[in-house]
Amino acid sequence: MQALTESYRQLLPESGVLLDLMSSWISHLPADISYSHVSGLGMNQVELDSNSQLDHKTVQDLNQTPTLPYPDNTFHAVLKAVSIQYLTRPIEVFSEVARVLKPKGIFVVSTSHRMFPTKAIRAWHILSSTERIKLITRYFEISDGFSKVEFLDHSPPQPADPLWLVVGTKG
Repeated sequence: MQALTESYRQLLPESGVLLDLMSSWISHLPADISYSHVSGLGMNQVELDSNSQLDHKTVQDLNQTPTLPYPDNTFHAVLKAVSIQYLTRPIEVFSEVARVLKPKGIFVVSTSHRMFPTKAIRAWHILSSTERIKLITRYFEISDGFSKVEFLDHSPPQPADPLWLVVGTKG
């Protein structure tokens, strides 16, 4: 997903403190940029251990425990790469993200057509792409911590798979 790496290059603050939610073996961060600290929270210790971009690793299932184990105002940016469709408690998670973000920090939610059908919530199966983006935007609005929400289409010119971002700024 080179398009996601390039999106992160444009959006994320250099030397920022980042949180990669639902992280796995890769975070898609640009390899040539140094961030102050990158924490990863995911469900699989082996995958997290394989991710060389992470400085700190936490194993946690956000569907079971949506509370994030980090202090208030910790991160400049939180990332959620093509995994929003698996959250069963998104409003709680988005509210927690707002809590752990620094003022003016950003939450970057990327999505595409990719999914594991057996793991995705029902809405992802029945909604169109446009409706999915509206749903993500609504998650930001309902969680009440974001002053600005923006949709960005960062799809490659010849997309085999589109890349859409919904970015919320903590107000």
